[in-house]
Amino acid sequence: MKTFFQKIAYFFTSQHSWLCKNKRCFFITLVVLVILLLFYFIKVARNYPLKIDLKHEPNFFGVTYSTKFCKEIGLDWQEVYIAILNDLKVKEIRLPIYWDEIEKEPGNFNFTKYDYIINEGEKRGVKFIINIGWRLPRWPECHAPEWTNKETLETTKAKVIRMIDETVKHYKDRESITAWQLENEPFFNEFGVCPESDYWFFAKELETVKRLDDRPIIISATGELSMWRKEAKLADIFGSTVYRVVWGPITGYVRYPIPAWFYGLKANLLHIPKDKRIIVELQAEPWVPKGSIIHLSEKEANKSFNLAQFKANLQYGINVGFKKAYLWGVEWWYYQYKFGNPDYWRLARTIFK
Repeated sequence: MKTFFQKIAYFFTSQHSWLCKNKRCFFITLVVLVILLLFYFIKVARNYPLKIDLKHEPNFFGVTYSTKFCKEIGLDWQEVYIAILNDLKVKEIRLPIYWDEIEKEPGNFNFTKYDYIINEGEKRGVKFIINIGWRLPRWPECHAPEWTNKETLETTKAKVIRMIDETVKHYKDRESITAWQLENEPFFNEFGVCPESDYWFFAKELETVKRLDDRPIIISATGELSMWRKEAKLADIFGSTVYRVVWGPITGYVRYPIPAWFYGLKANLLHIPKDKRIIVELQAEPWVPKGSIIHLSEKEANKSFNLAQFKANLQYGINVGFKKAYLWGVEWWYYQYKFGNPDYWRLARTIFK
């Protein structure tokens, strides 16, 4: 491809070309090259990666597992979780511990559900990233208990610090926990039903965790729509999301024309060590324009995700070159498996061997 572009550039800029005898030579050359580059990236975006072999290091892939999302799509969270452990044999799990599930009444903490999850994982050698805070994966992003609706924002923030304190104290002796992820995309204000991000409040959350435990802290950012500066500065480990096909109310479905090396380039520019980079969310389910994912027709789901796209996304995640990649969508694979479409689940079995 490089040789092709060199030939094109020579054709339009060579002194032997009739175009260069015209004063508009440079402008025409620039326009043509831009058009060719756009065509190339659009073509690559539709077929990228061009080679798919899915070769990866053991335990490179993990999953994000959400008890709340299981409930949202009508699944039993324990059934799904045991299938993840026993059938897929996943060994790396990012586990959000939702505030509204552990403190349903002010000051009364109940970790029974998450104790079970971690206990069962430990029996099978699973390693966990524990995601704590107010803003965690899955819509509406911020998962505060209903009783906080009657409180001021500042009072709620104080309760967040208390919740983080209680959670870290409860789990800090678990050897299966390799890292804490603090909040989820904490400085991304364009998505979710959440208060405006607050750098100084986040710094207080960070100090709370560091005071209680010395495990590394992961801070995440959107891979495509963020410059990563704040996150990279504060994180022990940086976590990027990676999405390939998304939807917007103005744009409709958009396939990002971004090569896999783009993420590594951003990380290099910010001097993030290579062993301190992970993909915290790699798209492995359809994007949902509105409503629930289980109400998407097959035709609509295929606009952003199908089996071929699943394979392409897996390869893309490998090609990014980060240390690990946590897949986003395991609950949906199981839903598809249970209700007549086993293809996604069967493919997942092969990658967690």
